[in-house]
Amino acid sequence: MEIRRATVDDVRAVAWLACLLWPHHTLLEMEEEMEGFLNDTDSAIFLAVEDGAAVGFAQAALRHDYVEGADHSPCGYLEGIYVMEAYRSRGFATQLLNACENWAREQNCFQFASDCEISNNASLIFHLKCGFCEANRIVCFIKEL
Repeated sequence: MEIRRATVDDVRAVAWLACLLWPHHTLLEMEEEMEGFLNDTDSAIFLAVEDGAAVGFAQAALRHDYVEGADHSPCGYLEGIYVMEAYRSRGFATQLLNACENWAREQNCFQFASDCEISNNASLIFHLKCGFCEANRIVCFIKEL
């Protein structure tokens, strides 16, 4: 297992993995979005690599706006994390999270935050297992005008 910071040369692999996490986006959309993040000094993407193939990724960013439960700014934020099913339960996600947290520390962050859908029990369990404390639960609404 290798965890390494992604570069612009990795944009296709990152985008492909991101499409597995967020399937409502096209590969082209994800390539454009991930290329922006890879070029942004306020974000970092890490890849989990096994036998030369990218099998997971994690995306972290610095959030300077309000972060639920945080009392320091900027706050490191886990924007997304995904490991292919065949590689789960082998420590990849934990190592990806550790890389994101280390990056946030290097950016002088004192806290690291994340979120998940209220119905995503696997993500909730992962976050709690990794030392996150639940800060709040909300239901969001929208209305067409």
